[in-house]
Amino acid sequence: MEIKDIFSGFSVRSLDAAQAFYADTLGLRVSRDKMGMQIALPHGGAVFVYEKPDHAPASFTILNLAVASIDATVKALVEKGVSFIHYDNLPAPQDELEILRGKTAGMGPDIAWLTDPSGNIVAILEP
Repeated sequence: MEIKDIFSGFSVRSLDAAQAFYADTLGLRVSRDKMGMQIALPHGGAVFVYEKPDHAPASFTILNLAVASIDATVKALVEKGVSFIHYDNLPAPQDELEILRGKTAGMGPDIAWLTDPSGNIVAILEP
């Protein structure tokens, strides 16, 4: 077997809504073609996004966006109208910005979760 490439993909209810969210709200580079949409990854490669009439949101995180400052990113997204998810069952509580302070708790990165217009979960994290 010779593997030529590897890419990931996920479905959405509406490509137009997904394009507006991922490009305009999150500031990612996206492109459209007949099959769907590509989200360009910073170091090469892409994630394929396709419209699915009977879309059901993923129950897990579909994308993890590593940022330089989680506080600044969360605040900027809140100003754009983005709501962050509050989880009651985490091993440590989230703060007033809905950020789980993993570094302080010795549990990994600081992280916050949101959903795209189709209900898929996206994480913002500061490594």
